[in-house]
Amino acid sequence: MKASLLYRITAVLLVVFAIGHTLGFRQNNPEWRAGSVIESMRSIHFDAQGFSRTYWDFFSAFGLFFSVFLLFAAVLAWQLGGFPAETFARMRRTAWALAMCFAAVTVLSWKYAFTTPIVFSMVITMCLIAAAWLAAKKPV
Repeated sequence: MKASLLYRITAVLLVVFAIGHTLGFRQNNPEWRAGSVIESMRSIHFDAQGFSRTYWDFFSAFGLFFSVFLLFAAVLAWQLGGFPAETFARMRRTAWALAMCFAAVTVLSWKYAFTTPIVFSMVITMCLIAAAWLAAKKPV
């Protein structure tokens, strides 16, 4: 398999991951019995550097930050997949940094999340590592 194809596959997976995360991270299943916690997070306001905020605001912001990061990573992966070999040679550190970033996301998903983000982050990490490895050996 070519590195360019792996980067393009990764980009598509990242967009799907971003959409799923954005639509799902604020969902609440009644079986979790977290309704009272969520209600507290939404109802208790406090001053944060001159802004009236809740923990729900922080939770939402950090979840959306991650969605934005996933979309940026998708754009980066797509671009890495389109670089000629001589350009990729200058971007090698960036490619490996992206792979290591997703390795860290995989570890965090394993420790704190559940099956869907674990699987997405593992597959994305494997694709990024394989693509960076292949691109270092052959033209992208």
